[in-house]
Amino acid sequence: MHEKLALLGGTKTITKSFNRYNPIGLEEVQAAKEVIESGVLSQFIGAWHEDFLGGPKVREFERDCAAYFGVKHAITVNSWTSGLIAAVGAIGIEPGDEVIVPPWTMCASATAILHWNAIPVFADIEPDTFCLDPKSVEANITPYTKAIMAVDIFGHSANMDVLMDIARRHNLKVISDTAQAPGALYRGKFAGTLADVGGFSLNYHKHIHTGEGGVLVTNDDSIAERLQLLRNHAEAVVGDKGVSDLSNMVGYNFRLGEIECAIGIEQLKKLNGFVASRQRAAERLKAGLAGLAGLRTPVVAEDCTHAYYVYPLVLDLEQLQVPRATIMAALQAEGVQGLAGRYQNIHLLPVFQKKIAYGSNGFPWNSELCRREVSYEKGICPVAENLNDHSYLGLAMCMHELDEADIDLITKAFHKVWAQLDLLRAPKQLAAA
Repeated sequence: MHEKLALLGGTKTITKSFNRYNPIGLEEVQAAKEVIESGVLSQFIGAWHEDFLGGPKVREFERDCAAYFGVKHAITVNSWTSGLIAAVGAIGIEPGDEVIVPPWTMCASATAILHWNAIPVFADIEPDTFCLDPKSVEANITPYTKAIMAVDIFGHSANMDVLMDIARRHNLKVISDTAQAPGALYRGKFAGTLADVGGFSLNYHKHIHTGEGGVLVTNDDSIAERLQLLRNHAEAVVGDKGVSDLSNMVGYNFRLGEIECAIGIEQLKKLNGFVASRQRAAERLKAGLAGLAGLRTPVVAEDCTHAYYVYPLVLDLEQLQVPRATIMAALQAEGVQGLAGRYQNIHLLPVFQKKIAYGSNGFPWNSELCRREVSYEKGICPVAENLNDHSYLGLAMCMHELDEADIDLITKAFHKVWAQLDLLRAPKQLAAA
């Protein structure tokens, strides 16, 4: 006889709250304290000056990041949204150019494209890794395509060899949005480092946590210079610096402060440990969930590693014959925390459905900049749409510090629910709950 489901009035499996993810230790506290005591909280000057590139901690953190990720240049910014905006501008995107991007990502991936009055074109994702599908990318290339933005979603790299080959054949630039996957490997190289420009988020629930922030990485000297200019009031600097290419040189204050960089220096030293801890938790969870019918645990492609920002699950609803909402409600009733039954289909957001971005009349889509009718109708990305509407179930590992006992409790809750799926298929039982 199975223990009664909590959804139907039984006792919860998990009665404690999981500890919030907090990687900040004494080292970060001391590093921040030293910066505060120095009085130098920022040292950027928005002019061509010895301090144009920031203060000592900014430069140290950038050197450390370049060394860790094995790239020539690392450029810090005050958020990863800022980083994406800078990346799109730095690769030379012109108004009206098309940039291919997946819909299964945070909205900034696409709005960073719109920011430069370029046109986001959505390509579908692979059903196993949830990353950009190269076949869909190829199908969406037009004479107006100028770049591809690959998103290393949930902690797994996109298929970069194939995407870079597509880019070379079509003379396109590639941006890696690796916000969620610092430390993940793709064929021996760090995710985010194989594109023309890539980078990582540093906000509070990412692997490296400085409050807010981002790090751009590139091996291209010209792109690196343009990123530095865009970060720090480019238009005020290009004349004295002797920059001749003025395209997109309308800059911003995207500068990261000394405190955040001091914290980042200490956090970067721990990144290997952060990722390894997530991987151990994920392996234990995979073993614990093995054998549950109709449940697919994360797929890790050959020669890749996963950083597990999210632990993504897929439900076979045809086999289960239970709606996702019911399964999710049953798991949440058992005390499983951090579950999400949806992620993103950003092509269905109002900004794209209504095609209203700048002003009220549909710019840039209704302007001569947009040289064809670009569809954002439901149905253009069936894999992403089906996952979001029906079968995806994610566990936000980024939000909690999960130890072995926590993983075992989560596993126990899943087994309890799966053992009583027949009850969840009975409307009368649910109605009485």
